[in-house]
Amino acid sequence: MRFSAASCSVLLAAASLFSASTPAQQAAPSGIQVRPANPRRVIAIDPAARAQQQQVRSAIVHPDGSATFNVIAPNAKSVQLTLEGEADPRPLQQDASGTWTVTTEPLKPEYYGYRVIVDGEREMDPRDPMVRMNLQNPSSIVHVPGRPSPQPWDLQDIPHGTVDHVMYTSKLATDEDGLHDRDTYIYLPPSYDAHRKQKYPVLYLLHGYSDSAIGWTDAGQANWILDALIAEKKIQPMVVVMPRAYGTMRMITEGWNVWSPPYRLPVENQNLFEQMMLKEVIPMSEARYNIATDAPHRAIAGLSMGGGHSIHTGLNHPEVFGYVGAFSSAIVSPLAPRTTTEQSAASIPDSTYEAAFKDMVPNAKTQAPFKLFWLSCGTEDGLITVNRRFGSWAKTNVKGNVSINETPGMHTWLVWRENLITFSQLLWK
Repeated sequence: MRFSAASCSVLLAAASLFSASTPAQQAAPSGIQVRPANPRRVIAIDPAARAQQQQVRSAIVHPDGSATFNVIAPNAKSVQLTLEGEADPRPLQQDASGTWTVTTEPLKPEYYGYRVIVDGEREMDPRDPMVRMNLQNPSSIVHVPGRPSPQPWDLQDIPHGTVDHVMYTSKLATDEDGLHDRDTYIYLPPSYDAHRKQKYPVLYLLHGYSDSAIGWTDAGQANWILDALIAEKKIQPMVVVMPRAYGTMRMITEGWNVWSPPYRLPVENQNLFEQMMLKEVIPMSEARYNIATDAPHRAIAGLSMGGGHSIHTGLNHPEVFGYVGAFSSAIVSPLAPRTTTEQSAASIPDSTYEAAFKDMVPNAKTQAPFKLFWLSCGTEDGLITVNRRFGSWAKTNVKGNVSINETPGMHTWLVWRENLITFSQLLWK
């Protein structure tokens, strides 16, 4: 399957209520009382009230970049809005019609995920058809476009690449039930030539926990970013392979508690995915596409869980990858510190981190040098401490060009889009 844009909408259908009458009643078993079928129920709808509700829209973006959100909940006691990139929810105010509303200040041009909280229950916005897919936490989306100049992630009138969707059955995955089905999205640059003599450099780009293979295109607008950078001649045309990065889907079925120390399942998952990447994803991609097969023209990068995969798989295989990028990485090891809070993590001695990092990349000091290891994390991200510690360790232990970066921001796509923009411009130098 091939498509040129990664966006989706949800169509909501309303089903009419009915009750089915039964055939002629038959004798019931002893002790069972048979009640006659209920007559068909008719629901009366006030046309004026229905028309009023249909006129209420949400996620309305104004010319100045501010946005208005509307939630119809006349009996609610409180309604709030969680907006991506913000630590605290915004309260909504109720008007006389029962609609709860809030209008923001002008927002930075971006794609923002958001949800509404009605009396403590988090919900998607039923009046916004834009949806960001996720295996555990789908959200609604509000898009604030760049005006007058578009952002790299905005859809522009420029040459566009395509995105292939490839399905395969993994021989290495350890899912509990059914086929070990996996999928991969492959970005092909504009004017991709399957017969070009010079093979295209390739970036293997990994999503984060709870996302799927479509994460980087659906939520990250990666294909539009690459189109824009290629059009501006800021990057070389490249192929980008975006696989589903789960060695076992138990990572999803067992929920967020898998990230508690000692990280048994995340460690198992990253070890499994390393083998899937080397023995399935890369060979399959090279068989299908005109892409490079040498380390100087291969890169691996990812965010969060995918950043941890990139560190584990990439830094252990300099013969495969010349470039490694790690964005807001979930760095796990059986020897990792038994804490998840930033305050207590900061008090853990260097020797504990040293042991965990050496366990992840045991041969770092004796391996071939990398053309680039690029690590970045948002300063407001809960993973900033472990990323800082790993960055310091990498500066001493990882051979080659090691670049450690911090940016403002939380654990969000607002950070990771910028990471992709920066990292992609450093490749193939």
